[in-house]
Amino acid sequence: MSAQLEQILAYLDRDGVSELVIAIGRPIAMKQKGAYVNLTARPLTPPMLASLVADTPLASALPKADGSHEPIELDVGRRKLRVRTGKRGEEIVVRVELVPGGAAPRGEAPRDSMPAITAPIALAPLKSSGPSPGPTTVPFAPGAQTGAGVSALLAAAAKPAPVAAPPAQAPTPAPTPAPASTPAKPSFASPELSLDDDIPELTLEPVKQGGKPAEITSHTIQSHTTQSAPVEATYIEVPRTGPPAPPEFAKLVAAARAAKASDLHIATGRTIVMRVGTDLVPLGDPAPLSPETADALLLPLLADDQRARMAEVGYVDLAVDAPGGGRLRTNISRHQVGLKGTFRLAMAKPATLDELGLPKDLAKVVAQHQGFVVIAGPSGHGKTTTMNSLVDLLNSTKAHHILTVEDPIEIEHPRKVAVVSQREAGRHTKSFAAALKASLREDPDVIVIGELRDRETVEIALTASETGHLVLATMSTPSAAKTLDRLIDMFPPEEHSQVRASIAGALRAIVAQRLLPAVGGGVVPAIELVTGVLALATLIRDDKLYQLPNLLQRGRAFGMIRFDESLLELVRIGKITEDTAIAVADNKKELQHQLHPQQQAAPAATALPKKGALGSLFGGDKK
Repeated sequence: MSAQLEQILAYLDRDGVSELVIAIGRPIAMKQKGAYVNLTARPLTPPMLASLVADTPLASALPKADGSHEPIELDVGRRKLRVRTGKRGEEIVVRVELVPGGAAPRGEAPRDSMPAITAPIALAPLKSSGPSPGPTTVPFAPGAQTGAGVSALLAAAAKPAPVAAPPAQAPTPAPTPAPASTPAKPSFASPELSLDDDIPELTLEPVKQGGKPAEITSHTIQSHTTQSAPVEATYIEVPRTGPPAPPEFAKLVAAARAAKASDLHIATGRTIVMRVGTDLVPLGDPAPLSPETADALLLPLLADDQRARMAEVGYVDLAVDAPGGGRLRTNISRHQVGLKGTFRLAMAKPATLDELGLPKDLAKVVAQHQGFVVIAGPSGHGKTTTMNSLVDLLNSTKAHHILTVEDPIEIEHPRKVAVVSQREAGRHTKSFAAALKASLREDPDVIVIGELRDRETVEIALTASETGHLVLATMSTPSAAKTLDRLIDMFPPEEHSQVRASIAGALRAIVAQRLLPAVGGGVVPAIELVTGVLALATLIRDDKLYQLPNLLQRGRAFGMIRFDESLLELVRIGKITEDTAIAVADNKKELQHQLHPQQQAAPAATALPKKGALGSLFGGDKK
């Protein structure tokens, strides 16, 4: 038996510990005094479980068929254990208890001075939006990493085991108390086993004096008071959401990140290309991909249910984690000659407004306690990144419950001051609308919507913003005016009057942004900021949005920023060229004059003609 398994089972010898839970996709946990406590931060994967129980009777106890199985008693090392197992698909739960009188003999070392595991299990951190397990069950973790070939791995680890005793039918008794000569243990108030908390990587450690587990220096739950300054947090590796990526694919992603690309395109019959700035650049071998090569790169990224969905509808959206390449927002589809994969290279952690080159005025957008905020812009122009920056600002400064609904989850937020619950449409919830309906009963302060796609989502978002929540959402529209038009046009004409009234009362800001080629490479954002002041509410309610440009002209006093003003500032500080700014400006002539005010005077060649000079236009010359 491995030293790792021995130390895990040694926790059963502690006072008040009644069972251990070893489950694929979950951290190893113990139940002490009715509460579950994580012993590891990273969840167990099939290879880890197979390695952990190899050459022990536990290997033969692992279930081969789905369902809950009768408990059996096994002699494992120096302990007699009652083992209960369950299986659903690739997910396995093993619950281990001591049989009365089956505790291991006391060793030389006291229980409170057991050494840490010298070779800790390399577990990946778990994020789950599922409910925390209660005192009697630990639910399976749908969508957690299960790896490939779990059944084969577990079967390979199974060895002949001693004949098990008949299944025990009696209720589980309490653990055997320690002998009187053993020093009394300090009381231990265990927190509930929470699968939403971010717990740092740590090895198995003994329970310390003072009623706490081993000290956790990189994760401190903040007090529920508003902080005046951002709070730093430990960022942890994002958990996998599907099968492991092929090594060749991971190398391509790493190369794309090294080139500072934002997207990677892999398509059958095409050269692999990446988007650097605004251009598509070949990556690696310029030869077109054969169908076999494309399939070998893309198909391993899909779980069985995702392959079934692609066969049904022709595409699938998902998040992929490439070792060494980070997290990718992914679309895999079929085109004329085979498979095609498009990968957005997400940031490893939320960026700040300064890091993104956005004005600090945007921080005021999330200073509202309620209302509706829309981040708009063309597809691929950084809306999600900006929204996550604002969410991180809230997470750093306010003790709120922030609930997000995304498809897929692109950037994961660590625990700071706020509690951030992230859901993925299609994996954790059926749809955006279904998740939003449920969110209103989950005590959120802030609701974040990955994209406003349909009328029902907009309707629920407006309702939530009118009932005391701050709602942040993105929308693929090029400007603030187009955003308002799209929001209203999602509803039938007979409802427009009511919708305009709702938007007028709920809207707090529209941030419309566009990424432009930067001087020296890369991209830089130019923004339009429209704040929800009374004058804007009046224009919306009275259906006079054609007057919005006039409001923006005098809107600086209201904290508004015109798109052309943003372009002008970027040119003046040397971030973009004049040609780039003029090419995308709303009013090119006005921007040209602002860039070169000395050219506003009319040249001599355009001077008005002298008196009488018009006569020649009518065939004669006045004198």
